[in-house]
Amino acid sequence: MTDDAPDDVPGAPPRTGSGRGTPGPTRPTAGAPAAGAVISLLIVDDHPVVRDGLRGMFESAPGFSVLGEASGGVEAVALTAELDPDVVLMDLRMPGGGGVDAIAELTRRGARAKVLVLTTWDSDSDTLPAIEAGATGYLLKDAPRDELFKGVHAAAEGRTVLSPAVASRLVSAVRSPAGEPPSAREREVLALVARGTSNREIARELFISEATVKTHLTHLYAKLGVNDRAAAVARAYERGILGRSGPGAG
Repeated sequence: MTDDAPDDVPGAPPRTGSGRGTPGPTRPTAGAPAAGAVISLLIVDDHPVVRDGLRGMFESAPGFSVLGEASGGVEAVALTAELDPDVVLMDLRMPGGGGVDAIAELTRRGARAKVLVLTTWDSDSDTLPAIEAGATGYLLKDAPRDELFKGVHAAAEGRTVLSPAVASRLVSAVRSPAGEPPSAREREVLALVARGTSNREIARELFISEATVKTHLTHLYAKLGVNDRAAAVARAYERGILGRSGPGAG
């Protein structure tokens, strides 16, 4: 599933070539840009109209330079290494590699660029993994133009920026006490995970969407104090939530 192009992003003049652009003014090679320096950007989104709109928006404003564009996470990682932008504007759900995986890979590589997620999705299953992977900020595509500019400036300086909706979700997640017992539905999901069932198969068996499965898993991870499926299953056996004679046995 991919993001819908936002109606409020202005268009930009047609471009020729690969769309990677040319390097902007000289900037520091490490750390945040100096005060007043031009902030260089890499735009990552699978919708050409969104990329065009964002490029036009930033290139028409002083203090920004768009170095290039990518249509998926894999390309984004490669172009970040090649162009070394200050900030990567990262979409999440893209057929050419998801944003969360790209953020995690950039974090693993120790990339200088700060990642500011810009997406239409604000569910727990999108927000938390992106922040945990290393995103500096998380904004929604309906953010006003000025808010987006301020967000890019904040990200370039290494400051966290979150849309109000995302901030509220993160606060709720933090306040959710670890150790809270899984709900009946979460136990069903956990039992199927213990059998090695994929998210798609779980969704089919329980007659729910894959997004809902991911949300249940996110809640399970928080309640069990773990970060992945294998650890969740192991912790569930330790606590007796799953047992040889219970769901998921065998």
